[in-house]
Order: sequence, then C-alpha cells, then structure tokens
Amino acid sequence: MTRVAIAGGGIAGLATAHALRAEAPDTEIVVLEGRDRIGGHVRTECVDGYICESGPDGFLDNAPRTLALVESLGLTSRVLPSRDEARRRYIFRAGRLHEVPLSPGAFFTSGLLSLGSKLRVCAEPFSARAPRHDETILSFAERHMGREAAHVLVGSMVSGIFAGDASQLSLRACFPKMHEMDATYGSLVRAMLAKRRERRSDAGMGAPTGHLTSFTGGMEDLIHGLADALGPIVRTGSRISELHVRHGASTTGPRLVGARDFSLSYNGRRVEADAVVLAGPAYESADLVRPFAPAAATQMSAIQTAPIAVVCLGYDAAALAADRGALDGFGFLVPRGEHVRILGALWETSIYTGRAPAGKALLRVMIGGATDHAAVELTDADLLSTVRVDLQRTMGLRIAPEFVHIVRHARGIPQYTTGHVSRLERIDAALARFPGLFVTGNSYRGVALNACVEDAARLAAEIAVHLRGVQRRAGLALAR
Repeated sequence: MTRVAIAGGGIAGLATAHALRAEAPDTEIVVLEGRDRIGGHVRTECVDGYICESGPDGFLDNAPRTLALVESLGLTSRVLPSRDEARRRYIFRAGRLHEVPLSPGAFFTSGLLSLGSKLRVCAEPFSARAPRHDETILSFAERHMGREAAHVLVGSMVSGIFAGDASQLSLRACFPKMHEMDATYGSLVRAMLAKRRERRSDAGMGAPTGHLTSFTGGMEDLIHGLADALGPIVRTGSRISELHVRHGASTTGPRLVGARDFSLSYNGRRVEADAVVLAGPAYESADLVRPFAPAAATQMSAIQTAPIAVVCLGYDAAALAADRGALDGFGFLVPRGEHVRILGALWETSIYTGRAPAGKALLRVMIGGATDHAAVELTDADLLSTVRVDLQRTMGLRIAPEFVHIVRHARGIPQYTTGHVSRLERIDAALARFPGLFVTGNSYRGVALNACVEDAARLAAEIAVHLRGVQRRAGLALAR
C-alpha cells in the first residue's frame, strides 16, 4: 500500500487529503499538524453568544469544487447564504460612506468619484496595451480607468481581499482571469461584451460573480466536517522537524522492495511516505526543504505576508441604530490616504442571521496589512481606541461596544508581489528533482478558500498519477 504524508492541517491540507481519498482510495494518508488545532486561519469562536470569525467569514458559491466538497461532507443543511442586504457595499471617501455603484446609472449619479474620473472610466475601451513586464494591480487599474478610480475602487478592494498594497501586488498572480482578459481583448469592456455574447456571464457592472455564503455555525463548520470525514488520520500537535529525501529518488529507475522516498520526523517519531505534500505557509515549508532544495527554499522565503488584526465588536442593536442608523449592507472599505487607519469593517449581523444574541449587533473591523505592519503590535487598549476613533470618523458611531474580541495574525495574508508567477515556476523547477514532493496552500495559487479547495483537487490528481508510477516500479522490483 502506498502512503502519503501531508504536512499542514489547514484548509489546503485537509481538502487535499479528502480529495486524495477519492483519487487513490487504497492509499494510506496521514495529516500532520504542528498546532493543537486544525483549520489554520479558518477559525470560528462563539464568545458570549457572538460568532466571531478570525479568518474568512464566507466563500462565494460560484465554485463547483467547494460546493461539491460541502455536499460530500453532508454540510448542505448547514449552508447559510448571506442576506440580500449584503450586496450593498460602501467605500469611505472624503468624510463619508458612499455606496459602491453596481449599474451604469448608479455609477454616473454616485458621489464616489469626480466627474473627470467618471469620464476617464468611460474611456476604458481605449486603454493602452499591457506592458510585457509583470504589471502591478495599481498600474493595470490606472491604465484602464485612471488614477483616481484606480486608487479609490481598486486600491480599497485590494486592501479588503489581500490587506495588501496595490502598487506592489502582481495582477497576473492575484487576478489571473483579469490578466487573461486584458491580454486577449485589451479592454475590460470589450471582454465583458464578448463574454455576454458567448453567454458566459450575465452579471451587472461591478456585480459579484457569486453569492457570499457561510455556515450556521461559522466557517469552522467546514473544518469540523473535514475532521469528521478524515478521522484519526489527522494528528495535531505533530510539528515536523525534518523532511528527508532518499538519495537517488526517481520516477523511472528500479525501486527497492519496501523502500519509500521520503521520511518526516516529528515529536521524536518518524513516518515514511511515497509522497509528501507541504500544505503549510511557504515560510514554514521553506525551512523543511532548505537542506536539500535551497533554491526552492529561497523562493518560498521570498513570499511575503501581511500582518492583520481582527477586532470584533458587539453592540446593543437599538442603541447602535439610534446612534448612527441601521446597518444595511455588507460593510465598507477605506482607501489609503483618507486619514483612517482601519482597512474596513464588516457588518456581520447585516450579512448573516444568527451572528449575535437577540437584540445585539456585531461588527468585524480589520486593521494592519501590508502598509501598516505596526498595527498588530498595539496593545488591546490601543487597538480598541484606534478602532473606535475610526468608526466614529467613518460611520459616525460614538457609543462604546458591549463586547470586544481581538485576534492578531502576525503573519497573515500572503502577498503575491510582482514576480510571484516566476517564483512559482522556480519553485516547481527546483522541486521537480524530487518526484513525489508537492506544495499547496494559500501561499501559492490563490489566497481564498475556494482557491485552496480547487488546488487540492488538481493536486490530488497529480499525486494519484505519481502513486501509480510508484506501484508500477514496486511491481517491477518484485518481479526481478
């Protein structure tokens, strides 16, 4: 029987193990997680009746792989779509919140952008051609819609998704479909028109391509479902100290009977495997491969992360409504340069039902990111004070919260800076010398949960092919 060891029990490692069971049902799988809990940044805590998400608070339901995973785990009855009100999103600019326009009519009547900027956006079909070098998201947006719209619309979106700096992140790595559309059509308007003609999209201007969705118990319901399905093959508190590759490992040469190409040391124990998946953060995987693949380790270590703090605040709903009015949307984002330190806030009880005790309201505020590393180092008191000042500036919210829950991610969201795609190619090339060694996770091909689940399915198919090769070589060895 072949064996696969997966290092990392976050969503990427767990989803890979689940997909591999379907692709190679006779394979023995072990998932080793160094921490005392699985799930990585996907973490839901119910505190005093408030459901607080430390990481992602939902996924878009336009991802077939994720929906299939949910169904296979028997979680369909726990799926919780966001409220219709969550489609209303806001951006704070020039001292007030502006609703993000989702139609041409709303765009032209909105006060979010100046008249000159709106006219510049209308000239998008005449955008300059893309440069040959790896373009930043901000440069791409400026080329297509002008400086003001790029900063306000795209800059704030990048802060919300990546907690990142649009002037540093790679368009091709962060938004590969948009990069492809630009390369094919030279204009996003022409691309949308072409796809409408092909009946591939019927979304309105700026509309999301999926419905934001969570679970009744929060996003960790998905982690619990995976844990229940995988059972005892998942071992927490199993921090890997060494990864050893058998000298001369090959996919084509003869194989010693019973020999395995990899061994992992953890907690004074050792497990041997025919394939290894490094599913943890790139900086952790780099330490494991450095002794035998220093070139790959160098590239992995170059993948930066943005620190972020999540501040959950609970209020009396009636007092909050009297102070600033009802919460009637998803929340808001803040472009940099608005004299506000927070990145934005999600109005959780407006997005989902059941996120707070009866009569209460829950807000989730993000602060820090690639342009403000110092924020996560603030004390709880200073974080709360900063957040409260910014909520008064943005929302006009003056009352004190009844509930506070703070989580810090010192190494939070991976940053796909320019050159990221080339880094991935160099990592793949360096690891190609060690067949059976794979990497996955949000450090590489997508930071969102959907991207991790999608990559898990791709990777499981590749591992299955490798294992069939291992079995063939083992059969040849026995026949000799």
